[in-house]
Amino acid sequence: MSDTGTGHGFGRVLVAVYAVFALAASARSIYQLATRADEAPVAYALSALAGVIYVVATFALATDRRRLATATIGFELIGVLSVGVLTLVDGGLFPDQTVWSDFGAGYVFIPLVLPFVGLWWLRRTRESAPGQLKAPRTHTTRGRDH
Repeated sequence: MSDTGTGHGFGRVLVAVYAVFALAASARSIYQLATRADEAPVAYALSALAGVIYVVATFALATDRRRLATATIGFELIGVLSVGVLTLVDGGLFPDQTVWSDFGAGYVFIPLVLPFVGLWWLRRTRESAPGQLKAPRTHTTRGRDH
């Protein structure tokens, strides 16, 4: 793995944020499903699904598995947008909050922003050719004669 892989630099911060969400969503959903699944089974199952997605995305980003990261983060984006819209259209669909309810409002909208940042990071650090990393864009003129 190179120094500009998905788990290096800013990628480490991204992995850490995904790990926190993996832990939070998973622990919350496990507790809810174990203690009161009959109250809001769909909402708690969606939170469990979000937890699984965050776990897999954390692993994929930390180990530079770009296809897996892109797939899970893409699924996460579709999930947060879909559940966010559904909770706005009909608040009664989910008797209790999910991680993605109201576009992640219960988590300061981080679930809405996180997939956009994750996909941006994957694009920014993607390889342009096998074995050769795409250089980050800079606006400097070093090395040019003027």
